[in-house]
Amino acid sequence: MHSTDNLYGLVLAGGKSSRMGQDKGELQYYRTNHRSYLYHTLRELCPKTFISCRADQENIINSGLNHIIDEDQFKGPLNGILSAHHQHPDKSWLVVAVDLPHIHEESLRALVKQRQPQKHATVYATHESKLPEPLIGIWEPKGLVDAKKFMNESGKSCPRKFLMNADVHLIYPENDLELFNANFPEDYEMAKSRIGEN
Repeated sequence: MHSTDNLYGLVLAGGKSSRMGQDKGELQYYRTNHRSYLYHTLRELCPKTFISCRADQENIINSGLNHIIDEDQFKGPLNGILSAHHQHPDKSWLVVAVDLPHIHEESLRALVKQRQPQKHATVYATHESKLPEPLIGIWEPKGLVDAKKFMNESGKSCPRKFLMNADVHLIYPENDLELFNANFPEDYEMAKSRIGEN
């Protein structure tokens, strides 16, 4: 297993949550809001963990938790990851989006265990799509340098498009449900119901 000394954790919580109608990070699936749940889970795996947030998310900024404010140099979810990369350019980032209700510590440990640091990234993919899921994975510094170059040159901001043409290591969850995104109120209710049954 590779050393995690250079691996920092990042909870992506800077989205507007417009489809959910409320801050997705504030939703509760387990013992606390999901943003805090993921933050403390990543802290078990990484020497340092941060929450990626917007400048107007004062509840995060004043929470006492480590955070990195989005620089807004780029559009889309890479905004938060690259903002973190700019602050700590020599670190790799174990990234998890705040809208993944079924992600557990075991899923994140599997990423760390199967990480291939010589690649641009090690990320999950569903068995069904076989497509990289950029917001649940480990991004290496060289991958982020090349992703930034890709966006500047192509004008595209989709991290999946970059990863589909990059040198990545894909891993697969035991169940594709682990990668389920809760974007709408009905997704939240469905996920809560599933978690309550276990």
